[in-house]
Amino acid sequence: MSGHSKWSSIKHKKGAVDAKRGKIFTKLIKEITVAARLGGGDQDGNPRLRTAIAAAKAENMPKDNIERAVKKGTGELEGVNYEEANYEGYGPGGVAVLVDCLTDNKNRTVADVKHLFERHGGNLGEPGCVAWMFEQKGLIIFDNDKVDEEQLLELALEAGAEDVKEDESQFEVITDPSDFERVKKAMDDSALSYSFAEVTMIPKNTVALEVKKAQQMLNLMENLEDNDDVNHVYANFDISEQVLEEFS
Repeated sequence: MSGHSKWSSIKHKKGAVDAKRGKIFTKLIKEITVAARLGGGDQDGNPRLRTAIAAAKAENMPKDNIERAVKKGTGELEGVNYEEANYEGYGPGGVAVLVDCLTDNKNRTVADVKHLFERHGGNLGEPGCVAWMFEQKGLIIFDNDKVDEEQLLELALEAGAEDVKEDESQFEVITDPSDFERVKKAMDDSALSYSFAEVTMIPKNTVALEVKKAQQMLNLMENLEDNDDVNHVYANFDISEQVLEEFS
């Protein structure tokens, strides 16, 4: 299980998503605004905007908020000009970490990200130092006690998924980014309940962490994601269910 999807699962179990809904709305509004600025306000012709709006709706963001964010992106309403910034580094135990940001002040953001890496046992690296360890894929995660394996496997492969993987608690449906929306729609149409669905960065290999390093790494992930400028965090760590139980 990749660190990113493992962390996503942990957040849902901890209720961290609900506890920080206001912060999540802020990040989603930034993403919608940037997506509309770069690709236009018509989501039918702008996959990034379509994905951002779907994520906002999944978090029950009011329709008015979504529409205002789109209009700020297209210039119909005045708004802050956010820029994309990407950082790479190493977390505890040598874990590779990618940090995608949307910011109105890159100097502030890089200083904050560097501080968080150092505070939690990692270090910020040079551009390109770890990006090669990841590849962009569509990822849909299901709790394995909430879905029938045979049904999921048949549906996923018929819809065009590349692979279906299983660990102790979850199924991962992996797709090419261009096939993600079609596969996700097939899941939605079949009323299969998933805990995570997004085009994301998946590590080509993972680093297994023992209890202390795992706790440090999760703290780093949580603090990075808690930063207002950070949009996504990806990491190539693996935590076994046994290790999770030792500090949960």
